[in-house]
Amino acid sequence: MTTTESNSAGQTRDIPRPKVKPQKEHDWLHKLVGDWTCEMECSMGPGQPTMTSTAIESVRSLGGLWTIGEGRCDGPDGVPMISIMTLGYDPRKQKFVGTFAASMMTHLWTYEGNLDPSGRILTLHTEGPSAMGDGTLARYQDIIEFVNDDHRTLRSKTPGEDGAWHEFMIAHYRRQT
Repeated sequence: MTTTESNSAGQTRDIPRPKVKPQKEHDWLHKLVGDWTCEMECSMGPGQPTMTSTAIESVRSLGGLWTIGEGRCDGPDGVPMISIMTLGYDPRKQKFVGTFAASMMTHLWTYEGNLDPSGRILTLHTEGPSAMGDGTLARYQDIIEFVNDDHRTLRSKTPGEDGAWHEFMIAHYRRQT
């Protein structure tokens, strides 16, 4: 397998590229590929009402090694929101890796995580702006669980003052047929 490279003078040359074979972890990620509808519930904090919303997500494969998910929904103010999630597996780190970016935020979330022994639950660790709004960063977990091939959940958690992980968002994704 080769790739072609061009220099500034327009000359080209073939460069050998090693063939990378997807591993079982990449196969697991590809269960995400498809079109999904989503129903979300998010707790905005103690004494605040729970927000609910719906979304759609389309997930595609990138070379059998990555998935790219594009989500779309209307924000609480009626402004459309778009998000992009990339997920892959890094055999060198022996970790799942990825990113999350959304049209309503400036922070690029980076993920690193592992599957549980059952092979159904992927826990991704990340760091992002604190919900306190004080400019600090906080730890978060995004947990993807396959209930079955056509239903998965995404749970978001952050540590509380007691040090335990507390869930503040759950989303149910159902595969479109």
